[in-house]
Amino acid sequence: MRLRQLEIIALIAAQAGLAAALSWWLASTLLGNPNPVFAPTAAVGTIAAAIGQRTRRTVELLFGVGLGIAIGDGLVLLIGTGPWQTGVIVALAIGVALGLTGRGGTVVSQVGGTAVLIATLSSSQQNLELPRIVDAATGSLVGLLVVAVLLPLHPLRVMRRAASPVFDALAGYLREAEAAMRTREAGRAVRAMDGLRAMGPDVERLREALSGAEEVVTVAPARWHWRQHYERYAHGVAHLTRAITDSQNLARQSATMVEYGEKIPDHLPDAVAALADAVQQLQREVGADKPHDRTRRHILRAADEAGRAVEGGLQNFAASVATQVRVTASDLMRATGCSVDEANQQVRQMARRGGRGGRVRPS
Repeated sequence: MRLRQLEIIALIAAQAGLAAALSWWLASTLLGNPNPVFAPTAAVGTIAAAIGQRTRRTVELLFGVGLGIAIGDGLVLLIGTGPWQTGVIVALAIGVALGLTGRGGTVVSQVGGTAVLIATLSSSQQNLELPRIVDAATGSLVGLLVVAVLLPLHPLRVMRRAASPVFDALAGYLREAEAAMRTREAGRAVRAMDGLRAMGPDVERLREALSGAEEVVTVAPARWHWRQHYERYAHGVAHLTRAITDSQNLARQSATMVEYGEKIPDHLPDAVAALADAVQQLQREVGADKPHDRTRRHILRAADEAGRAVEGGLQNFAASVATQVRVTASDLMRATGCSVDEANQQVRQMARRGGRGGRVRPS
């Protein structure tokens, strides 16, 4: 994980350095600005924005600069320049920006920074507005050029790196819940539940990675051929996060089932083991962009085992565990591309078949 993070850091650092150098050269050599400080600043600001938000950051930056210039120039004409005038100009500029956007961020910071420059330097330097706008536009566009054309991220690698911990953790905690049932250790089921609840940061990083991959396959021509793969990946991840919530409930019900000393037929932990197998197989198939036939067989095996467990007779919480297995199976089926109706129907039919003594052979 550390090596993967270092690779991403190195690439973003290289993007920032290249964007700063190119924007300075363009603003100085081609556009004739002898002190193009704002161009590399805007370029680095664009690169440093969260992956997946760079296009929006560029639009916000340019809008903020333009709004800051308009407010600053207008107020300088009305009240002049000086210490108290600077305070009034900045306060009004920030107030207007917050009123328009409703939140802090790039627009507000750029409005405030530009208003400060106009209020403090307009008395000693003339015509600040055009160079500021040109520099901001140059730097922002160069930043986008670098991330889209010159040094674009590889969307598949970004998604794989972020998804791997999520898949591994989900499969691991499902196996922990399975082991808790077999050994009748409620503490293991509780640890699985707590671990699943603690997956929020990993899931958030995965969402950010998907946002970054979407940005790359949208703006980088060299990465357009990954667009369909991204869409399938994003669809699968959306339902994978649902399966995490389902698994939390499954682990909680398992802990209660063990604590109450209910009967636990072997089919119940077998069903949870099949879910873990499905998650691991889904990880392999999504990463390789392969069909999900094997994943679906594991999922249906889980539904089959749950149906067998119900047919043998279950007490309250054990029945809840079997139901939760089916809910999780349905969401995993949707992660493979099935519609909600198709997923529910297949899981329901397989559970009924299992209750009648049918058998699904694992691949």
